[in-house]
Amino acid sequence: MKHNEWYPWLQNEFQQPYFKPLAAFVHEAYENGPVYPPKVQVFSAFETADLPDIRVVILGQDPYHQKGQAHGMCFSVNPGVRIPPSLQNIFQELNTDLGCYIPDNGYLMPWAQQGVFLLNTILTVADSRPMSHARQGWETFTDHAIERINAKEDPVVFMLWGRPARAKAQMIDRSKHLVLEAAHPSPLSAYNGFFGCRHFSKANAFLTGHGKEAVSWQIPNLYVHGS
Repeated sequence: MKHNEWYPWLQNEFQQPYFKPLAAFVHEAYENGPVYPPKVQVFSAFETADLPDIRVVILGQDPYHQKGQAHGMCFSVNPGVRIPPSLQNIFQELNTDLGCYIPDNGYLMPWAQQGVFLLNTILTVADSRPMSHARQGWETFTDHAIERINAKEDPVVFMLWGRPARAKAQMIDRSKHLVLEAAHPSPLSAYNGFFGCRHFSKANAFLTGHGKEAVSWQIPNLYVHGS
């Protein structure tokens, strides 16, 4: 576990009564595996986007449930992995909103390194069984993380896509932070209000309006492309 300003918060959370049965459940799940992401990457979002640096929160549901995809940040996949449909739609909205080209990969680490916190509400999942680790305690843990970010003095943009994420809006102080809500980018719902939401340009306008640097949303290509 990387030592940053999240670290003492995490250590305290790990001692809370709800977390001990969650830890036991997760330990057994990994023993019986496969479970994603790899155990060392479960808290990647916390290790990459440190608490003081967070400018934007994007809230997902649970990790991708196929081998090699999840690495601890919502919507992101490892380099070399085919871009999942929801992320394809996110890139399409970015293209429409800000003119970003569609990259050749779905590795969102460049966002995290700029203070975009890519948080799933559930941090682990069994192979090929979406939502298999729901209602074990992860939701309490991630609610507490959202509450901690909400307590920051600095204004933060929260992007809440889909019904479970939008349910968190009531936890956020809108007098200080910007809450952007839309349908989920899944192919099942993207046409119900995700496409055309322009959340990325709205986020940057809010940040620059509060004296902060805009996020560079362009994910660079990782592979050489012929002319």
